[in-house]
Amino acid sequence: MTALDCDVLVIGGGIVGMSTAYAITRAAPGTRVTVLEKEAGPARHQTGRNSGVIHSGIYYRPGSLKARFAARGAAEMVKFCAEHGIPHEVTGKLIVATERSELPRLHGLVQRGRENGIPVRELGPAQIAEYEPWVRGLAAIHVGTTGVCDFGAVAARLARLAQDAGASVRYGARVRTIGRRPSAVAVRTADGTVLRARALVNCAGLHCDRVARLAGDDPGMRIVPFRGEYYELVPSRASLVNGLVYPVPDPAFPFLGVHLTRGIDGGVHIGPNAVPALAREGYAWHTVRPQELAGTLAYPGSWRIARRHWRYGAGELRRSLSKRAFTDAVRRLLPDVTADDLTAAPAGVRAQAVLPDGTLVDDFLISQSPRIVHVLNAPSPAATASLPIGREVARRVLETLGAGRVRGAR
Repeated sequence: MTALDCDVLVIGGGIVGMSTAYAITRAAPGTRVTVLEKEAGPARHQTGRNSGVIHSGIYYRPGSLKARFAARGAAEMVKFCAEHGIPHEVTGKLIVATERSELPRLHGLVQRGRENGIPVRELGPAQIAEYEPWVRGLAAIHVGTTGVCDFGAVAARLARLAQDAGASVRYGARVRTIGRRPSAVAVRTADGTVLRARALVNCAGLHCDRVARLAGDDPGMRIVPFRGEYYELVPSRASLVNGLVYPVPDPAFPFLGVHLTRGIDGGVHIGPNAVPALAREGYAWHTVRPQELAGTLAYPGSWRIARRHWRYGAGELRRSLSKRAFTDAVRRLLPDVTADDLTAAPAGVRAQAVLPDGTLVDDFLISQSPRIVHVLNAPSPAATASLPIGREVARRVLETLGAGRVRGAR
């Protein structure tokens, strides 16, 4: 039999991939782990291009992986950042109803928070002003366990901890082909390097469905990329926002709406909206990859989303193309803001799993086949939940190897 290069190959160097590598090395010391990341460093896509919010878990269906892992992950993430000197702050946040039609959904979030074990405080207009003097609303809830951190720095630290425990992290290693044998999995990278392992973990984010198909598995879904565009307040107006302010989300969508986030650097990010991206890494309208776009357009689920949610999509598109329309959306929460107060900030792309019938997959989705674990849907709050997600993926892959038991993160 051909010698193996390692025990586990992890494809993807975002926060979930690095957390998985870290969890494997902690659960089963001596397990040889290699992480393959196509970029020159970690966390270059979803992990490094989000708003940096440590989510509480209030939004998610009780009992779901998102609800369980976000609530647990938020506490673990704060502890991890504190222990490793990573910038973070537990700021709390407001979820604000600006119209009477939103009040029933706001009250529903109170109940959901309690079911998920998350303490919330209900506020009237005067109490909103105690937290955010410039924000206006009919009612709000305060969620004290929400915070902010530098998820890119977390991913880099997880990579270093995994490497200190013996893992190898290879940057610039784009996976081209995957071959499977009864006793091993082989990967060929773009430079012709072949690596063989006992098992493989697919944490490829925006490309996870493609990696699954490279491995010969039908993922049963497709990643449809949605770009989230951000603005930030000019420094002279950053005092309009003290912490985190969110609208009441529409339960029909996994997106949380345009919100206000004071980051760890003191700047205030506003966004994101959600518009179709024309490439999996399409961070601007001018970034078009015809083959990827053709794949999205050929997928039945894409058209079914469009037919079902065209009105919502039209509003998002308008806010993308018109700064004035975006400003109007912000003014629902922050009436004193003007278009001149907003300056463009880097965009992100959400890797959203979509089923063939057009259903947006709402929970984290992890699947398995012989010798492979696929992470097929891990958008927000996956960064918050990355430590428990990593342990869960590690548990599954180690079971296939008959090794170890996953311990808690430190």
